[in-house]
Amino acid sequence: MRGGGRTGENVDTEERVEQLKPLLRSVLEILGEDQEREGLRRTPERWGRGLVTYTRGYVDEPENHLKVVFQLDEDDYPMGSDDMIMVDKIAFTSTCEHHIAPFRGNVHIAYIPDPASRVITGLSKLSRVVDVFARRLQVQERMTQQVARAIDENLKPLGVIVVVQAAHFCMIQRGVEQRETMTLTTARRGVFRTKPELETKFQQYLKLRSDPAQG
Repeated sequence: MRGGGRTGENVDTEERVEQLKPLLRSVLEILGEDQEREGLRRTPERWGRGLVTYTRGYVDEPENHLKVVFQLDEDDYPMGSDDMIMVDKIAFTSTCEHHIAPFRGNVHIAYIPDPASRVITGLSKLSRVVDVFARRLQVQERMTQQVARAIDENLKPLGVIVVVQAAHFCMIQRGVEQRETMTLTTARRGVFRTKPELETKFQQYLKLRSDPAQG
């Protein structure tokens, strides 16, 4: 990149911010605000830049991250194994597509590699998959299923389970105004659907992880 030029992604971001600015100025005017007062003069630009950031998942796909895979040695992961790989408390913030309000929480993921292929991925890649889907206009139920499906289709494990816990600001700041309510959603693929004892094991691991007395 020469002369301080911008990358293609940055150019696209700037173009979208410029397109959003007049629309967001109109929103402020409709709300009854004076868009020329000091505190709001740059708000349309900041707001537009924020919207582009909140939805950056539209320009990314989970396979971009899950194509980086490794293979366990057969001695380390023998046939017949149902040992799982688990990453918990993946923090995320997303945007509710119904009210354009944030919801935020944690994602817990476990998958069981196929002993025939012994394919695994880098642990950070699971966090990146969550971010891909969280950075879109979403509903929690769909996001949960999308994360599970992406892992299932790209790694082809014996099974995968995803649990999402989140607080929704559309319930906190408006409507029923339930400030303590958490929403929990789950998605299962493969052996997690047919062998409930595996989900029980997963839940026990989560409980062990969250209970300091067990540590």
